[in-house]
Amino acid sequence: MALHRGSRKHGERHISVNPFFGDADPVSGMTEAPPTHRMPEKPLSPATAYQVVHDELMLDGNARLNLATFVTTWMEPQAAVLMAECLDKNMIDKDEYPRTAELERRCVAILADLWNAPDPSAVVGCSTTGSSEACMLAGMALKRRWSQRNADRYPGARPNLVMGVNVQVCWDKFCEFWEVEPRLVTMEGDRFHLDPRAAAELCDENTIGVVGVLGSTFDGSYEPIAALCAELDALKERTGLDIPVHVDGASGAMVAPFLDEDLVWDFRLPRVASINTSGHKYGLVYPGVGWALWRDADALPEELVFRVNYLGGDMPTFALNFSRPGAQVAAQYYTFLRLGREGYRAVQRSTRNVATYLAGEIEKLGDFRLLTRGDQLPVFAFTTADHITAYDVFDVSRKLREYGWLVPAYTFPPGREDLSVLRVVCRNGFSHDLADLFLADLTRALPGLRRQQGPTGEKEAATGFHH
Repeated sequence: MALHRGSRKHGERHISVNPFFGDADPVSGMTEAPPTHRMPEKPLSPATAYQVVHDELMLDGNARLNLATFVTTWMEPQAAVLMAECLDKNMIDKDEYPRTAELERRCVAILADLWNAPDPSAVVGCSTTGSSEACMLAGMALKRRWSQRNADRYPGARPNLVMGVNVQVCWDKFCEFWEVEPRLVTMEGDRFHLDPRAAAELCDENTIGVVGVLGSTFDGSYEPIAALCAELDALKERTGLDIPVHVDGASGAMVAPFLDEDLVWDFRLPRVASINTSGHKYGLVYPGVGWALWRDADALPEELVFRVNYLGGDMPTFALNFSRPGAQVAAQYYTFLRLGREGYRAVQRSTRNVATYLAGEIEKLGDFRLLTRGDQLPVFAFTTADHITAYDVFDVSRKLREYGWLVPAYTFPPGREDLSVLRVVCRNGFSHDLADLFLADLTRALPGLRRQQGPTGEKEAATGFHH
C-alpha cells in the first residue's frame, strides 16, 4: 500500500455538509462542519456520513474506463452480495469459519489441477492478499531452500535472484526487504522481457532461483518459461547447479490454461517449483486475493510454516498478513463454480478478441506503431510512429484523460530507456462497444495533437505506470 503522511496543519480544512443530508431536522448537526484530518468531536448520522464520503469519492476516476489497471472492475451482482455476506469473517480463523477454509482449500486444489501438477494432492498452497504477497512468500521459500543447501556458506555468501528487468515492483521489494541481490536481464532490441540464455549466464552457486513472468506488465507478452527451464537443465548438466524456477503468473496463469492449452509453462516442467497468480486480475475477482502454490512439500520448507493455536484450533499458516476477510476467497470459489473451464475460456477469449481488435484498429490510424498485439495477455503496448513529431505518448495519455480514459504512458527500463509507450489492458467488462467508444475518442483527439508544434514535455501530468 502507498505510504501517507499526516496533515501538517490539522483542522484548517473542514467538510461542507449540505442541509438536505439531515434526517428529520435538515439543519441538525450543522453548527460546525466536521474536520477532514482529525476526528470530529460529535457523531454524524449514518446517512450524512455516507453522503459526505460518497460525494468525495465521485471525484475518483471511473474504474471501468481505467485501461491502466489489471485489477477486476466488474463482477456479477450475486458475487457482490456474497462478498458482503463474508466481510465479517476473519479468513485466518479457520476453526470458527471452517466452510470458508474449505473453500480456500478447494480453490488451491482447482488451481493445482488447472496448472497440471503431476500429483495435485501433493501441492501445497494458500490464498494471499494479492500477487505481491504471493511473490514474497515464493521468494522466501526459494531463499530458505538455498540457505539450507548452503548452510556451510550462508550467511557469509550473499544470495541472488535472477529475473528480467520487466518484473513487477514486488520483486524489487522482495530483494530489498530480504537482502537478496537482484540480477536483472535487460531488454534488448525488440525483446522486452527475459532472455533464457542470458538468465542462465547470470546464475551461480548463490542463485536462489530464476523468476519467469507469464505475462509482462510492460507489454503483455509471455516469457518463454519452457525455454528458460531448458537452459537451466543444460546449466545443471554443465556445472551441477540445480536452480529452481518460480513462475510469476499474476495475469497469465489465469489466461494461458484456457486460451493457450498447448503452451507448456506450468508444473508440467519439473524445474517449476512454484507459481503465483492474482485472483483479482484475470481470475475475475474484485481486489484483493492472490494465490501461491508449491509443487510439493519439499518446495516449501517446513520451518516457514507457522502452526498457531488460535481461537481453539491448531492451524498451519504461511503468510505476511494475518487477519483478513474471507470475502475474496468466497468470491473466487463462486467464480470457479459459476464459470467452469468453458465459461473462463469464453470470457478470456472475448477479452483477447477485444484486445486484438482494438490493437489492429489503432494501427490503422497510421500515427502509432504496435509493440504487441494483445494475442498473449489481452494487453498491448504501442508508441508513436517514426514520422510523428508533433506529439508523444505522454500527450496522448493526457488528452485521453480529458475524455475519462486512464491510459498509462511510461518509459521502458534499462536496455530500452529510449522507448516510451502507451499500454491498454483489456479486462472482462471492457466490451467491443467500449472499445469502439475509446477508439472514437482517440481518433477525435488526433487532429489537435497533430497541430501541436511539438511534444509538450509534460510527462508528469500524464497517467503514470500501473501494474
